[in-house]
Amino acid sequence: MLARLVLTAALLSVPVFARAAEERVTFSVGGMTVVGTLNMPEGVANPPAVLLLHGFTGSRDELEIPSVKEGIYARAARLWSAEGIASLRIDYRYNGDSDGEFADSTLEAHIADGLAALDWLARSGRVDPSRLGLVGWSMGGAVGAAVAARAGETLDAVALWAPGTNMASAIALMFGAEKFKEGLAAKDQPVTVTLPWGAEIALKSGFFESLYAVDPVAEITRYSGPLFVAVGTKDDVVYPQPVSGQVLLDYHTGDEELFVREMDHVFNAFAGVEQVDELIAATGAFIRKNLD
Repeated sequence: MLARLVLTAALLSVPVFARAAEERVTFSVGGMTVVGTLNMPEGVANPPAVLLLHGFTGSRDELEIPSVKEGIYARAARLWSAEGIASLRIDYRYNGDSDGEFADSTLEAHIADGLAALDWLARSGRVDPSRLGLVGWSMGGAVGAAVAARAGETLDAVALWAPGTNMASAIALMFGAEKFKEGLAAKDQPVTVTLPWGAEIALKSGFFESLYAVDPVAEITRYSGPLFVAVGTKDDVVYPQPVSGQVLLDYHTGDEELFVREMDHVFNAFAGVEQVDELIAATGAFIRKNLD
């Protein structure tokens, strides 16, 4: 599959770079430390760059693909670096290695982190601030839509993978109505929830309230740059598809592309890398077209 990506790059007259440098970076939001991983293609001066925003309960490397033991975002960053595209993937505050407890997470905080990460990229002196893009997956797609809207003309391309379009509904279906109501009424007392895959998490009412405060469809109306939306017809987390993805395009004005495949919410990652790599390649082509 890597050979296919290299061939695709060659056909598009894109130079393929053998190595990429990866480093841990930090910046501050509201007095708290956000941790990220910056991938820089070697041999490329002033490259375009992409910000990656992870999903609910995820982290900056994202879901590990069992067959290759590599996170989906880590893999995307590595493959895009090989095509001359830099990237920054972050752990939101209250997630992963960044400061804060998960129970205090809110969508508004994640949006603030995304905007701060874009600002860090633009001011870093490491990448071309006039060629910036964004990728968001699932809840990161909802966050990404808001970041795109509020970043003004900073972004030249946005790709949303299986994006949440009605976060309150999606989380209520995942948690169950009674647990969702309990969360709304919890105030500062964390409510413990067992996720469909068996993991337990705790969240306060601020998270549940924030699901109503952020409307990705309304946000996307304020972003007029190129928009790529990828959805799977087997997705049982954000559904029905492709309707849920198409609604973002219906309310978006500008160049756009809808990528639809027979895949689940994690792009069939548990079956191998083929579908993941096709999505990474298609997103990379979209990014190159609009950032080069």
